[in-house]
Amino acid sequence: MEDRTQQEQASPAVQKRVRNSFDLQGLMSHLGARLTHIGPGRVHIVLPARPEVTQQHGYVHAGATSAIADSAGGYAALTLFDEDSEVLTVEYKINLLAPAAGDHLEAIGTVLKPGRTLTVCQLEVYCVQGSGERKLVANGQQTLIRVDRPGR
Repeated sequence: MEDRTQQEQASPAVQKRVRNSFDLQGLMSHLGARLTHIGPGRVHIVLPARPEVTQQHGYVHAGATSAIADSAGGYAALTLFDEDSEVLTVEYKINLLAPAAGDHLEAIGTVLKPGRTLTVCQLEVYCVQGSGERKLVANGQQTLIRVDRPGR
C-alpha cells in the first residue's frame, strides 16, 4: 500500500514558490533535472540518464546523484516554511549503495524533523528502468537551516 504522503500535493502557492526557486538553479537546469512531485515535506526530482551526467563506466555520476538528492531535501524542507524563508544545506551525508544504471534517477527528499531553525531530511535516490523497476542506489540524511529570504 502506497504511503499517503507520496501523493499529497502542496498548496498551489507553495508549489509555485518551489518551482520558481528550482527554475533559478543553474545546476539543476544544466543536469536536465526536473521536479515531479511537490508535497508537504516531500519533493521528488527526476534526472534522465544521459552521457553528459555519467562517469567513465557509464553510470550516472555520484556528483549528479548527490546534487539531485541535496535539492530534493532542500525543497522538501522549503515546503514547510513561509514565503519569507529560504533554506541552505548545513551538511549532508550520502551512501552510494549501487551503480546508477537505468533510464533515469528519482531523488526523494522527505522531512524527518522540521524545526524553526534546523530541519532534518531523509534522502533517497532510485534508479528506474524503462520497465518501471526501481532500485535504491543512494540514501542519506541532510540538515538544513532556515534563513530569511535575501532582500527582506
